Amino acid sequence: QVQLVESGGGLVQPGGSLRLSCAASGFTFSSYVMAWYRQPPGKERELVASISNTPSNTHYADSVKGRFTISRDNAKNTVYLQMNSLKPEDTAVYYCKAVHPVLREYTYWGQGTQVTVSS
Repeated sequence: QVQLVESGGGLVQPGGSLRLSCAASGFTFSSYVMAWYRQPPGKERELVASISNTPSNTHYADSVKGRFTISRDNAKNTVYLQMNSLKPEDTAVYYCKAVHPVLREYTYWGQGTQVTVSS
């Protein structure tokens, strides 16, 4: 059974940091492209960052470049999102996504974790 379980969300003040984790199981994690998406209140889901399988190339939305870092640990089947210098506009539900690089029908989502940036 495929599972993606996000953790690490919460309430943080502007300028603060959070580290999200997404633990994967039920598929060959190292073969998949991993990504973080977010959905702000009342808005559509958007791509935040992605990381390829091998070699680990990364891509970031312009709004988070220089502040967020995506990484993966294939030995732990986990992908991370380090978020620094957080802003109120980063408030959203953050989702983890796994996509097979060739067989795109093999796409999986986590349940999401809430990140709230507020003073």
